[in-house]
Amino acid sequence: MVNIKDLHPESGPQAAFGARLRSSREARGWTQDDLGDRMGYSGQHISAIETARRVATLRFVRAIDLAFGLDGTAETFEREWREIRHGILLEGFPEYVGYERRATEFRLYEIGVVPGLLQTRGYAEVLANSAVQRNAITPEYAAERVAFLAERQAALVRPKPPMVHVVMDESCIRRRVGGPKVMEAQLQRLVEFASQPNTLLQIAPFDIGERRPFHLPVNLLTLSDRSVVFYAESQAQGHLDREPTSVLPQLMTYHQLQAEALSQAETVAMIQEARKGIS
Repeated sequence: MVNIKDLHPESGPQAAFGARLRSSREARGWTQDDLGDRMGYSGQHISAIETARRVATLRFVRAIDLAFGLDGTAETFEREWREIRHGILLEGFPEYVGYERRATEFRLYEIGVVPGLLQTRGYAEVLANSAVQRNAITPEYAAERVAFLAERQAALVRPKPPMVHVVMDESCIRRRVGGPKVMEAQLQRLVEFASQPNTLLQIAPFDIGERRPFHLPVNLLTLSDRSVVFYAESQAQGHLDREPTSVLPQLMTYHQLQAEALSQAETVAMIQEARKGIS
């Protein structure tokens, strides 16, 4: 008779994660070896995660989601893993990141800082280290944040890369982040981004004034089935929406923003002018 160890999910996040894994596996009638075969791991490895004797890796949790058909949903194990590892993320963001890997078209709007997907590592590290100095996050979390951003950026490099539209408020290039070397590299990265065949970069200049339709950063993703995912966040709250009746008006508003923004050629010229002022 197989000795099945009792689980105590109330004892901590890792134990709760393991209990959920066992419950999901048993609901499908799979043994630990069955699940391991589907994931490329041994049954012993599955057992160690279920009983919290071993900590799951990012590769492992993504393999779970593929095996259970949860990739890109709100119920991914990756979402729970990140919440355990990094603390609670803003509502909707883990699910949004899952959609990022499958999106065929991105529409991004950012205020104050360069959008994460376009940040250089140096620029991202300065922002993360600044949060550490304010005691907002730990040094360990800062390193994880930068590594996580690099993973998201790498996911955009595909055989058929997505179309990426980016509108940045002018404050993104005027606000100095790090020293001259960091800012110069970041502005150069923006110019390089604008030169790619699958990208469109625009700046919403200060002088559009009240015609700027968004007052918070906004992300819109178009998926392969042509549905659109909307994500926006403030300092303390995130919001994800897939309901067409509320998402499509946001898409129309984004188009209005693009109409008010500078052309890509004008945008690159403004960025190059900003580079001259760095010293």
